Amino acid sequence: MFGRGARLLAGAAIVAWLLLGGPGGPGGGPFGRSLPVDAAEDVVSNRVMTWNICNPCEVSNADRAAEIATYAPQVIGLQEACVRDVESIRDYLERFYGLVYHVEYGAVLQNWGRCGGAPWNPGGFGEAILSAAPMTDVISPEFPDGGSEDRGYMAVTTEVGGESVRVFNTHLAERRQEAVRADQAAVLAKEIARHERAIVLGDFNAVPAAAELSPVWALAADADPQCHPTSTGTCVPTTDWQSRFDYTFLRGITSQDHSVHPSEYSDHHIVLADVDLP
Repeated sequence: MFGRGARLLAGAAIVAWLLLGGPGGPGGGPFGRSLPVDAAEDVVSNRVMTWNICNPCEVSNADRAAEIATYAPQVIGLQEACVRDVESIRDYLERFYGLVYHVEYGAVLQNWGRCGGAPWNPGGFGEAILSAAPMTDVISPEFPDGGSEDRGYMAVTTEVGGESVRVFNTHLAERRQEAVRADQAAVLAKEIARHERAIVLGDFNAVPAAAELSPVWALAADADPQCHPTSTGTCVPTTDWQSRFDYTFLRGITSQDHSVHPSEYSDHHIVLADVDLP
């Protein structure tokens, strides 16, 4: 009897540890991992983030969630995102880090090979936007020509820094498809131009000086003031192959801070910007 009681007590202690502070709790473990001591304690209201989370990549959504929780942005644009993965990441963020996000999807493919699911009901693949504030006026059109794989962009209206703003998220065609990307950027720029202020997140698959990005550069600046499409621009790489492909374009909005953070969970780095909306 004593042995059984001891086992029950030990089991109860383990459950409490998991829920409150052990590996399964907010501190990390099998459902999440410990955050750095300087991690954000709550959502940073004027912070935006863009991250190509890499697909297909055999990585844990718990680890992806911990990366996001470290910086706790108000708005997050994800690319190469499966709906099921985003649902899982969002759940981890709320359950283990207390960060509650709304989500909208811009799926351009239903792909069993990338996202699992039943062969007759494959998972959605594309972009997603997570926001700590509700989102309205959601659109998620596909580009007329996606190149070697369907591509598109999405846009929502939400709050950043307590102000309403239009937020875009996109993933342009793969490398060596410059002409396709040029057409896609032109489509995107036409939509951006409709708004006096906008935040444009995404993986553009092109370096800053690439001609195909000129329609976007004509409307907006990168959150990193040192990054621009001239020979004097100094743009921090955002990929494991040392290219700048990921951007936070700002239109009618000022950048307060900008940073790039390599991640072992993707071949793209996390790109952050703290912004000031007039």
